[in-house]
Amino acid sequence: MGLIILRCVFVMVSIGLAIIVINSGVIHETSEWMTWAVFLGLPGLSVGVILLDVFIRQKHLDIISAVYFGMIVGLFMAYVASLALAPLFSTDDPAPGAQQHLRAVQFNVQLVLGLVFCYICISLLIQTRHDFRFLIPFVEFAREVKGSKPLILDTSVVIDGRIADVLETGIFDGELIMPKFVIGELQGIADSSDRLRRSRGRRGLDILNRLRANADVDLTIFERDLPEFTGQPVDLKLVILAKHMEGKLVTNDYNLNKIARLQGVKVVNLNDVANALKPVFLPGEHIDVRIVKPGEEPGQGVGYLEDGTMVVVEAGRDHINEQVGIAVTSVLQTSAGRMVFGRYEETKS
Repeated sequence: MGLIILRCVFVMVSIGLAIIVINSGVIHETSEWMTWAVFLGLPGLSVGVILLDVFIRQKHLDIISAVYFGMIVGLFMAYVASLALAPLFSTDDPAPGAQQHLRAVQFNVQLVLGLVFCYICISLLIQTRHDFRFLIPFVEFAREVKGSKPLILDTSVVIDGRIADVLETGIFDGELIMPKFVIGELQGIADSSDRLRRSRGRRGLDILNRLRANADVDLTIFERDLPEFTGQPVDLKLVILAKHMEGKLVTNDYNLNKIARLQGVKVVNLNDVANALKPVFLPGEHIDVRIVKPGEEPGQGVGYLEDGTMVVVEAGRDHINEQVGIAVTSVLQTSAGRMVFGRYEETKS
């Protein structure tokens, strides 16, 4: 109800503003079409703004705050500029008509200056909102993000695709940052002449579109080019951006993981997350597994659990393509994942 009242008041104020402009004397009395154009144009503009507000459902506090403070600064600058230009609108002609005309011209110049300065200030604050945050009713000159750190996505993690499934679980609720240069790299991979690279690049673009279509995912495209990016490869650009935004880098790239940690950047490796979520097996525990191929050692069989964990079964070579029960003997954690070693147990009849 409050929003409806606000919109009605906005339309009424725009009608009043149109009447003020018409009565200011700027429009000649004989220009009837211009009078009607102003009288209908300003309310029509207000209705268009309301419709735009209705269709844009997702609104971000940092953008709204930037508009709020940008408008205040822009109006203040316009006021100062109008004071500086005031001598230009003074006249020695005592005729009331000449003075009234100059006042009308000065009033319209102030409107134009206000419009220009407000746009410049709002545009500047929106483009630099990641460098410092504007929070109503105070200003916080810091890139420190309250709550979760922003997550900067790497090319490899987008192509991998698991990030979309992880985000849908609600584990990560922070802002996702997709750099523009990473999107460019994905487009380059998607346009590759190699069929495998081309399919990987297209899958990455599909995952990105899936994230953007998810209303529960706060995805922001970072389009700025920082001065530190000049001449740097994509991996170092990601590290620089993560340090600049004091965020976390999400990647599956082993080398990028090492470089980021050396630079003091926190990293979220989805492979480590996946390994941490795999079930823990203790020696002596009993599990069932299907043996699919022979192992490297004589008599060994190899199977896989549903999460991809490799299981090496002693005396399991003779039971390939069979579902067997084993007793866990040891568990080995490697950089490639987790391996479970077990011993085949005959089923008692």
